[in-house]
Amino acid sequence: MPLDSDAANDFMTALRRMRLLQPDERPTLVALQGGVSSDIVRADLRTGPVCIKRALHKLKVKADWQAPVERNRWEVEWMRVVAGIEPDAVPRILGADESLGMFAMAFLSPQTYPLWKARLRDGTIEPPFAAEVGARLARIHAATANNAQLRSRFATDHIFLPIRLEPYLIATGRVHPDLSFRLDALARRTLATHLALIHGDISPKNILCGPRGPVFLDAECAWYGDPAFDLSFCLNHMLLKCTWRPQWSNRYLGCFDALAGAYLESVDWEPVQMLERRSAELLPALFLARVDGKSPVEYINEDWQREAVRRVARRLLASPVDRLELVAAAWRAETEQWPPRTES
Repeated sequence: MPLDSDAANDFMTALRRMRLLQPDERPTLVALQGGVSSDIVRADLRTGPVCIKRALHKLKVKADWQAPVERNRWEVEWMRVVAGIEPDAVPRILGADESLGMFAMAFLSPQTYPLWKARLRDGTIEPPFAAEVGARLARIHAATANNAQLRSRFATDHIFLPIRLEPYLIATGRVHPDLSFRLDALARRTLATHLALIHGDISPKNILCGPRGPVFLDAECAWYGDPAFDLSFCLNHMLLKCTWRPQWSNRYLGCFDALAGAYLESVDWEPVQMLERRSAELLPALFLARVDGKSPVEYINEDWQREAVRRVARRLLASPVDRLELVAAAWRAETEQWPPRTES
């Protein structure tokens, strides 16, 4: 999709200030599909294509959801830190302009780096890849755990609260007043937990299936906080996908088991039981948030889907469990009540 002239000028200015353009160069700019929080553009430079990202103050959702554009800075910093730990886990940063709220990174071709969400949608549902996601994420957490310098550098509570905890947990509590105390308590506990550098939006829509393993995008919510949030956030999507393609529910739940197992095997910065308990308690809250929070999942658009999520999430919030396998078992029991659907 071509850009309007004002947007094109903004992105051209950023490219010049990042010194990525040759003096007489006028590259083609094309808007890419992205999430709700940013404008993302491909620029075809003489040296090859690059991707430019600009954070938005008002997110592209129905609800009034606003967030500081300075989060762009910490996204770049998260990618730079992770590049030193797992070089294949992030795109290469090519330049950044904090004053414009933009940065440029290497463009990764969808032919070589397909989106995990698209593969899950289309039936390429591979537990070994899910395990790679869990293991790589855990290595990032382990390498950054209990690091006072990183904690100070990524003290972004003021961003994580409005872009994650308020729209997901606190806003959902307003829709379910009888659960608001529980959801607010989970938000407070999460905000008070500072153990490792987290991404904050680990989701299949932000993960590419690269030739050397998963590549993580969109670290706008980067924060030195609770690694259980990253784990729960990603596992949540393995549950939600069952409503999208019910005939593949068992395969999605196989990915849940593989991702959780690989992650938990690598936890060495705290007792694994403590992290799993926080994750198992947080997961139903995030599950419910994707139908009744400020960022509902776009493919859950029928009443039966919403009610299925609400039944399981509300039950687990009222009677918390301490193991992820118990969360998966509760959801598996729900999916087994659905009318049979043929795999294709």
